[in-house]
Amino acid sequence: MADAIRRLPGDPPSPWEGPNAFSRLVVAGNLVILGGTTSVDPNGVVLGETPYDQAREILAKIERELARVESSLATVIQTRIYVTDISRADEVGRAHAEAFAQTPPAMTMVEVSALIHPRMLVEIEAIALLG
Repeated sequence: MADAIRRLPGDPPSPWEGPNAFSRLVVAGNLVILGGTTSVDPNGVVLGETPYDQAREILAKIERELARVESSLATVIQTRIYVTDISRADEVGRAHAEAFAQTPPAMTMVEVSALIHPRMLVEIEAIALLG
C-alpha cells in the first residue's frame, strides 16, 4: 500500500516543509490531498495585504500544485479555510467563489487565533480527485 502513495514537496517548497517534515501534496489512490497552503513565498515573505489578496494567491498556488499531478481546481471536492478574522470571511469567500464558480467544492471556513507567521491571514487545505 505504501507504494501507492506519492508524497511531493511544494514547488517551490515552503520554508516550513523541511523543519516540520510535511509534504505539500500526497496522492493516495485517486485522491490528492493538499496540506495547509498559505501565500508565503520560498523566502518566507507573505504575499498579499488583505484576506482577499492572500486567498487569491493561495488558490493560484493550489491550482499550480494540482497541475503537477495532472489535476485541476475542477477536481477539488473539498476545501478547508482557516482565517484569523472571521469578520472578513466575505473577502475570502469572494476569492473562493471566483476560483470555483463552475465547480464548487464542499467548503468549511473557521476562525483560528493565529497562523504560523503573524502576517498570514488565510490558510487553505484541499482534497481533489486525480485527473
